[in-house]
Amino acid sequence: MNYRTLGRTGVQVSPLCLGAMMFGAWGNPDHDESIRIIHRALDAGINFIDTADVYSWGESEEIVGKALAGGRREHVVLATKVHGPMGEDPNQFGNSRRWIIHEVESSLKRLNTDWIDLYQIHRPELETTDVDETLGALTDLVRAGKVRYIGSSTFPPSQIVEAQWVAEKRGRERFVCEQPPYSILVRGVENDVLPTCRRHRMAVIPWSPLAGGWLTGRYRKDAKVPDSTRAQRIPARYDMSRPENQRKLEAADALAGLAEEAGMSLIEMALAFVLTHPAVTAPIIGPRTMEQLESQIPAADRQLSEDVLDRIDEIVPPGVTVNPVDGGWQNPALAPEARRRR
Repeated sequence: MNYRTLGRTGVQVSPLCLGAMMFGAWGNPDHDESIRIIHRALDAGINFIDTADVYSWGESEEIVGKALAGGRREHVVLATKVHGPMGEDPNQFGNSRRWIIHEVESSLKRLNTDWIDLYQIHRPELETTDVDETLGALTDLVRAGKVRYIGSSTFPPSQIVEAQWVAEKRGRERFVCEQPPYSILVRGVENDVLPTCRRHRMAVIPWSPLAGGWLTGRYRKDAKVPDSTRAQRIPARYDMSRPENQRKLEAADALAGLAEEAGMSLIEMALAFVLTHPAVTAPIIGPRTMEQLESQIPAADRQLSEDVLDRIDEIVPPGVTVNPVDGGWQNPALAPEARRRR
């Protein structure tokens, strides 16, 4: 694989990042099989793994920790995230100093490591936690040697810029990486998030480049809609009674036909599309099985022609997210209570 630099850090990472969300109760509960998948990815040249505390409530981190035992840890750029609720206590959640300082210790223990290479804030908090509070806690973790670099996930462009500004003004560590949703069906970040990251020389590691399974080739107009565990957790993205999901089905079917004409699988085309954007460092692949991993690895070497890219733009225009729910974050400024005087 041709490795890429993680933003301005100098750290070299593989062009595909192995996402561990599907290891554990949310996907594959077989720890031994999940570990074999991780080892196969490492053997294929992937040196970048991303997980989160909230994935199967810590189980994913535990699986990754076991997989990296025996000398593999030092050769892996290991990323995890904090923010999601980890219990019923209202303070077991969020971006506060109190929670971050507590939860990093839990992640270190589950991952069986002394340091985290990239520690990311999983979602922004606009109304409740000052970003300086968050950056201050993360800066202390970097200076303590528990975290090497810090990043954000699914931040709107204004919050990406504010975090950079606060870091400079207050002498905090800067976010070196953003993790947005990005795929052929979810192109909203092309409008501002990706250009903003390029201006600030931030790495970009997109999540869900296969659009939550929609770009695997299984969603075709003449086929039964496949069963999905994700559909149980996030039904708005898969409910076929919604017109926006019908539009996704039409687009996925057209894209599958285009991939066939181009002599590749839809999976390869979808991943190569994300890899093509100059702002992108490494899309996050999230296999649940060994078969899924093997189908995704070849995308690292795929190149899309200008003709194929133009035809993709005809199916889903640049900057368009077919179903807004797939954007991963709902702007609270658009809620009725934020728009109407009382």
